[in-house]
Amino acid sequence: MGLISSTHAVSRYHIDGEIEGSVVERILEGLTQYSIPRIESEYDEVSAGWAPVESPYNPDFSKFSFQFGTYFLFSLRIDKKSIPAKLVQKYMAIEMDKKKESSGRDFLSKNEKSEIKELVIDVLMHKIPAIPSIYDVLWNYEEKIVYFYSTQKAANELFETHFLKSFNVKPIRLFPYTIIQTQSDFSDDKKEQADALVPVSYSR
Repeated sequence: MGLISSTHAVSRYHIDGEIEGSVVERILEGLTQYSIPRIESEYDEVSAGWAPVESPYNPDFSKFSFQFGTYFLFSLRIDKKSIPAKLVQKYMAIEMDKKKESSGRDFLSKNEKSEIKELVIDVLMHKIPAIPSIYDVLWNYEEKIVYFYSTQKAANELFETHFLKSFNVKPIRLFPYTIIQTQSDFSDDKKEQADALVPVSYSR
């Protein structure tokens, strides 16, 4: 759990937009509708969804609280299947030997090898379980700030997509330019000047 670990990797986001109606009910609806599937898909290489912080492997938001004062706390669980290259090579070699024996040839065409590789990956993808990774999300709704406990590019991209789809408000990752645009007291002219800044190139 990112919040209680000894080290932290945190990405900060500004939330652009307002939730209409009852905020708590709308967030609960989004968390429930886009929670991680209980039954693991045999076909998806990557599966992502929300889960309660207290129960990431049995996601049921009706049993666990996600609201703490003006904060909302939940997790994004990402299940990913990863097939080791050497495992693919092993089963490809087995299937290629079978193909050669059945065809009576001592070689296979490039297309035949490609077909065998696709078949092997498909079979292994069905058999290999997904590895779960859990990233905590702390949302200060009143301040329009979200802390996502990861800086991994793939995890952040999934978080941004899933958050927008779930709550219909856009998370904008904070770095100097976006902080100026979303959280500073700069005038519009100053913001435009900051937007027009380009990196300085030094030459020796």
